[in-house]
Amino acid sequence: MAQTLFPPLAHRSSGVLAHLSSLPSDFGIGTLGKEARRFIDFLQTCGFSYWQMCPIGPTGYGDSPYQSLSSFAGNPYFIDFEELIENKLLENGQLSTLRGLSKIKTNYQVLYQLHEPLLREAFAKFHEHPSKFPFHSEQTVFLRKNQEWLMPYSTFRAFKKYFNDAPFWEWDPHLKTYEKAQKSQLYKDLHQEIEFHKFVQFLFFHQWNSLYQYAKSKNIKLIGDIPIFIARDSADLWSNSSLFKLDGNGNPDHVSGVPPDYFSELGQFWGNPLYNWNKAGLKCYKWWSERLKHNFKLFDVLRLDHFRGFESYWSIPVNAPDARTGKWLKGPGFSFFKYLSNELPEACFIAEDLGMITEEVIAMREKTGLAGMAILQFAFDGDPKNAFLPHNLTRNFVAYAGTHDNDTSKGWYDHLNDSQKDQVRRYFRISGNDIAWDLIRALYESPCNLIIIAMQDLLNKGSEARFNLPGSSQGNWQWRFTLEELELLQKKSSNSLQELKWLYSR
Repeated sequence: MAQTLFPPLAHRSSGVLAHLSSLPSDFGIGTLGKEARRFIDFLQTCGFSYWQMCPIGPTGYGDSPYQSLSSFAGNPYFIDFEELIENKLLENGQLSTLRGLSKIKTNYQVLYQLHEPLLREAFAKFHEHPSKFPFHSEQTVFLRKNQEWLMPYSTFRAFKKYFNDAPFWEWDPHLKTYEKAQKSQLYKDLHQEIEFHKFVQFLFFHQWNSLYQYAKSKNIKLIGDIPIFIARDSADLWSNSSLFKLDGNGNPDHVSGVPPDYFSELGQFWGNPLYNWNKAGLKCYKWWSERLKHNFKLFDVLRLDHFRGFESYWSIPVNAPDARTGKWLKGPGFSFFKYLSNELPEACFIAEDLGMITEEVIAMREKTGLAGMAILQFAFDGDPKNAFLPHNLTRNFVAYAGTHDNDTSKGWYDHLNDSQKDQVRRYFRISGNDIAWDLIRALYESPCNLIIIAMQDLLNKGSEARFNLPGSSQGNWQWRFTLEELELLQKKSSNSLQELKWLYSR
């Protein structure tokens, strides 16, 4: 076998896909608190080795974890308030409104209104006497080690607050880059606001590190997710504009997306800025290296979203009505991964190589050694040569029934036509009455080194539990499961999952 750039995934193991936001909690959204540890206990009890989640950065308009305000910062919504109560930074009574929010759906609009004022209360108490809190010395170290990304991000958030959350290109002209903003009087005036956002990030990473160590103690590895593109309204673009294709006024003239595909007849118009690989290649490489090093402190494995964009990416005129008007342009290719392998020789990646995949993309993935992704829901088109059918899969893939962008297995099957349902039933020799668990068993049987099961499928949920519908901007990222559902699932299914683990040597 030819030598590859990166090490392979561990042999024959399994994991669960559940974004942190979907976990149980008393605060309207999943957090880094005790329920996250309870979920890790569940994974261990059922014989899983991995927990995969979506990106964990702070979300902006639309609430998508794939359109974050920063590639480095953590989402404040995930901070566990129970620890703040224990440390007397908040009082229990202050959280009564949050505790009254839905346990089965995240209401981001209400969270936006209620969450930050509580963090400001905690900051005010901490700021009065910081040395009396047990994590004061830890905070000092955090601030020193993370200045490079923390200062631009915190300044970005402070300025954004000042301008009533307007995107940065609508701010005063002399503030449209971080370099210019640092020279302004406003930068000095907003010192306390900047300190607040630094404090919030410390809380997030303090709690994340504690959870990460707990996962490690239970032999559960964490899989993170790295979007290839950044959000236009982000600290990344504001502080690193030279890395991107922009016009003379600092605005993108072409943006990201994909042509028509399985999810949309019009394609997907993402609208992210495009990297200026030709003119800022080495600087882009270095920025990516720092981004990945930062994330490998948080995760054991990273999924590279839209891997094919490193070979070729779809460039759409910014004023185009939809994504059909675009063209493929060459990305950095294999040289990018060669650079990363020198910087991160032990890095473990999953390549999200879905969509319109060419021979060049396949060759690049195989040459790097990255594990690809296989989706069972894409397998049943009537062609026995379909690459996603289990008999066509090989070891160096991560197999899923569906990802965060797909319907649940039950919802998917319910929406198939009669001939597709017939192919599914005949292929697996099943009745189709328990399709979610039929596909779970098929995943365990597959030759793929790693399988990932969506939490919705373990719970046998229908389309009502779909997490995201690509191309739609409303109603996404909201689904959550309850502690009662988790406990019942463990009681009913842990033995069955352990048996599957033993039968198929995972």
